[in-house]
Parts: sequence; C-alpha cells; structure tokens
Amino acid sequence: MNEKKYLGIDIGGTAIKLGIINDAFEVLYRSETPVDRDGEEHVMETVFRAVEELLDEASLEAHALAGIGVSAAGCVEKDRGAIAKNGGNVPNWSHTEVAGPLSERFGVTATLVNDGNAVALGEQCAGAASGSDDVLCIVIGTGIGGGIITGGKLIEGSLGFAGEIGHFPTHIGGKALAEGGDGIYFENRASTAALVRMAVKENSEWNNGRKVFEAASASDERALALLDRWLDELAWGIAGFVHVLNPEIVLIGGGVSAQDDLLIKPLRKKVFNIIKPDFTDGLEIKAASLGNDAGMIGAVCYLRERLEERLNKAGVREDF
Repeated sequence: MNEKKYLGIDIGGTAIKLGIINDAFEVLYRSETPVDRDGEEHVMETVFRAVEELLDEASLEAHALAGIGVSAAGCVEKDRGAIAKNGGNVPNWSHTEVAGPLSERFGVTATLVNDGNAVALGEQCAGAASGSDDVLCIVIGTGIGGGIITGGKLIEGSLGFAGEIGHFPTHIGGKALAEGGDGIYFENRASTAALVRMAVKENSEWNNGRKVFEAASASDERALALLDRWLDELAWGIAGFVHVLNPEIVLIGGGVSAQDDLLIKPLRKKVFNIIKPDFTDGLEIKAASLGNDAGMIGAVCYLRERLEERLNKAGVREDF
C-alpha cells in the first residue's frame, strides 16, 4: 500500500506553520510564513500561497494529498469548517471560511479544528499522551488554550466551541482586565502574559516569561515567590478540571512547559495537594512533547478521524 501524505496547517496570530505528514505522523517537509498583520493580504491568501510553495518544494501535486487538516486560533464552527465570531488573535479572522475554500482550491477534503484541540489530538496520536483515552491538555502562552479527550474522543460540544479552558471563570467578583483589574478568567491569572503582568510590578526588566524563569533559576527570591503565586493560580484551575474530567494525563504545553524543575514538578506537587485522594490514582502531569509540530499533527489526526467517519457511514472500510 502506498504511503498516504497529508498536509497539516497550523494558523496562529503571528505565523502559519505547514507540514507534509505521513501515516506515521512524521513531518516530511515543513515551512513557516508570517501572518501579514499590517498589510492588506488576508490570512487565507497567505495560506494559499504558502501551500503552493510547500507542495512545489516537496515535488507533490495537490491531488496526491489524502487531505488537508487545518488547526487555527479562535472558535471553530465544526460543521461549516469556519471561524466563528471570536477569531482569537488572528487579524481579520472572524467569520472566515477555511475548509471549503481550501478544498475547492486544491481538490481534496479539508477540515478545520481549534488549535488547542489540535494540540490535544496531536499529543494523543503521536506524543506524550499516546495510548491514553482521557486527556486534559493545557497550552500556556499569551492566553490559555486547551483540549479535552474523554473515552478516546475529542470533546467538541454542540457547535464545536468546547475546550475553551482559558475562558473558565475562576475569580467571580473580580475586575476585568479592561477595567484595570486582574481579570476573572483562568487565563487572566495563569497564562504567561499574567505571569509577566505580575512580574513587571516587581522588576520592570522582567518583561517576558523567559526573564522571570532565568531570575528564578538564579535563585532570585522575588522571582521564586512570584512563580509560586502564579503556580498557585495554575494549580487551582487544573485541580478543578481534574475533578470534573478525571483524566489519566494532564499535559502542559506552550514554551514554558520546558521548565521542568521550575514549572512541571512544583505544579504537579501543588495539584496533588489540592485534589481529592481518589483522583490522584494513576494521574500523570507532564509536559507535552511535540512542540511546534503539535498543531499540524493534531490537525491531520482530526482530518483522518473525519475521513474514517465518512467511510464508515458509507459502509466502506479503509485503514488510516
């Protein structure tokens, strides 16, 4: 049997990542192009151009692809393959049709999934959660994204908006960020951006997460105390989700997840100190493993699942 090749696309607020991915979820060719945040080129025009350039580099005709899987920021309308009103941090992204135009342009099936959901799927298919059926994935960055897999299936909700972990209210009665407060949502208090907002009050030079962790690594007491307060916010939020979902694995993604001693280990300890004892049995809390490839790989996982569903409905059997 000839090896199938899929195109994975991960659309974020600043860059679009693309990869030709095989049946084993290996990225054979990859490219990255910036989102035109200041010019007039719409994101989909950038995507079309980047796809054509990557196919040319790989000497691959579009019709030879088994399909195109797209991961994107924002709320995704799963049945339409389109971005809803909330387009996240991508410019001019709200109400954009994605799957349909890609399918028409390149003549193959295309699907669209939210980026946090894609990371969860990618890690389940080929990463740190491989073989696990109940996974909570939390991606920490400017905000907090994530995905929930239970019983081996991604939770999408009625419209496709499920998994917006960062928008879970954790501080009812607090002031919104726009009102000069610390915010009421999980991501307002536990994202990397939240850490930096706290940090610059202590030291104006701590204006990004890397500098905070560097100071903590150098045993700066203020930085260590700051991280401890921030980890409390993260741990209490995760503990709530653990009690609701009872996952096997909690995966932490995003650039900060590489900080094992300063983030993963103390976070694990804090969460286990909060949750009820029964929920600790077999629970793992660890870093995601696929890095920048997670969204592309997860988008292809989602595509393959949709293709398999269509074939099963049609009574056709085929291995994916």
